[in-house]
Amino acid sequence: MLLKICVAQLNYCVGDMSGNARKIIDAARQAYAEGARLVLTPELAICGYAAEDLFLRPAFIQACDDAVDLVARELAGLKGLAVVVGSPVSVGDALGLRTRSVSVPQLYNAAHVLREGQRVQTYAKRELPNYQVFDERRYFAPGQGHCVFTVGDGADSVCVGLLVCEDAWFEEPAQAAKAAGAELLAVINASPFHVGKGAERESMMRRRALATGLPIVFAHLVGGQDEVVFEGRSFAIQGDGALAGRAVSFDESLFEMTLGRPDGGALKLLASITPERSAEADLWDALVLGVKDYLGKNGFPGAILGLSGGIDSALVLAVAVDALGADKVRAVMMPSPYTADISWIDAREMAGRMQVRYDEISIAPEFDAFKASLAAEFEGLPEDTTEENIQARIRGVFLMALSNKFGSIVLTTGNKSEMATGYCTLYGDMAGGFAVIKDLLKTTVFKLARWRNAHNPYGTCDSPIPERIITRPPSAELRPDQTDQDSLPPYEVLDAILERYMENDESIDSMVAAGFEASVIERITRLIKINEYKRRQAPIGIRVSHRSFGKDWRYPVTSKFRA
Repeated sequence: MLLKICVAQLNYCVGDMSGNARKIIDAARQAYAEGARLVLTPELAICGYAAEDLFLRPAFIQACDDAVDLVARELAGLKGLAVVVGSPVSVGDALGLRTRSVSVPQLYNAAHVLREGQRVQTYAKRELPNYQVFDERRYFAPGQGHCVFTVGDGADSVCVGLLVCEDAWFEEPAQAAKAAGAELLAVINASPFHVGKGAERESMMRRRALATGLPIVFAHLVGGQDEVVFEGRSFAIQGDGALAGRAVSFDESLFEMTLGRPDGGALKLLASITPERSAEADLWDALVLGVKDYLGKNGFPGAILGLSGGIDSALVLAVAVDALGADKVRAVMMPSPYTADISWIDAREMAGRMQVRYDEISIAPEFDAFKASLAAEFEGLPEDTTEENIQARIRGVFLMALSNKFGSIVLTTGNKSEMATGYCTLYGDMAGGFAVIKDLLKTTVFKLARWRNAHNPYGTCDSPIPERIITRPPSAELRPDQTDQDSLPPYEVLDAILERYMENDESIDSMVAAGFEASVIERITRLIKINEYKRRQAPIGIRVSHRSFGKDWRYPVTSKFRA
């Protein structure tokens, strides 16, 4: 063995520089005691990813710099240990750029190589992503050159080339490191989760390894940060492209591996390989971690949600209990005159299965009072969506009142299909603090509900969702005998069009050529456009697709473009 390496795949918190530094120090000490002489932390581990406009504040950058110095001092006595720490670094005002009112900070997205109390090298990320949720060109200047450092002594030394995330998606930075003598590539990353992203990363690093002939260690972080989730799943690739190791997903890990030359040949990495997982397992863990970290990092004591007897709120309840525990989740059933008896029965049954606090508060008196107060204004007009929305808004007021009184955050229960088409009520079912399934298409909601009934990954409850909740036709129950399909196309059709148009930017002509009815496409795309104003007022939610209604989607509210 030439070298033992440890990836500190930990849950870092944005803005908690001292706490993040302490995590790195503790991990490095433990890894060193177990024989590691190279410890890798993820991209921007010191400040957390992504700090957004906190990067504009000089005090924030100074606090990051102080935290790097703290890590270096605390680890100074660990002879022979190299620790790579990600942090923003100021580069002065060399570019002289200005926005309207805010100076553009001249920063690098950097990584420091710390050894025996010193920053022996600092490398600045060269390739700055500016797509999907990434906005790095707003904050950082691109770096230049390469970084190669040596770990170990004499014949047992290894030259390590350092890259930061997007750098490894391009050929030139890796080749530059190899030309400078690198024998191993260390890639530190902050790459948000979406379904399938882990396999994409491994495929890209396999290509990079084959192009350079160098083994690669891919260091990633884990945790929820507002609407994005990082799943960990750090890994290692051999120089011939073969998978050498894979860390756990959605959990902290000191992922260790060894580097050696079996039989005096090429460098080889040796590590444990966590098996591949299903898309549903990844989705579930992403939602659970997103809820757990949003509430935990923001100090909420618990969660409250409206439990309707429908599948969306049932799924959110199951996620919340897996994330927080039954004692920190409260469900409230708020029946209206149109609530079916089976909705009461199913809601009670599910709350009982999950052992959460469950209350029933009728909205009928308030609904009657609203109608009476508005009777003169509405005289002679038929009941329509106005009265339906009043019911949803009464429920929103009740939930927010309970939230204000007891401090628990309201989890909203709307899905992506509803958010896309506006099948939701401002200040009603959209009222709340965190949208758990905002990025799940309705068809995925059904799949995930069935998956959760067949699996109990957190040991909270077997088969939590009553079968009838999954099989009955979805309904908002805001008028007699209402179903979702009265207002929307079948979800199989709706979601297929949403995936093509909204997620993949497919043209209308292409969808028509694929066999979708032009009138249905026109109806759905029109709904997407005219409901942008609603989405702008919706709470943030967990991103699990490669394009969500959040940072990925920046469309104007006012627009005449209709293609």
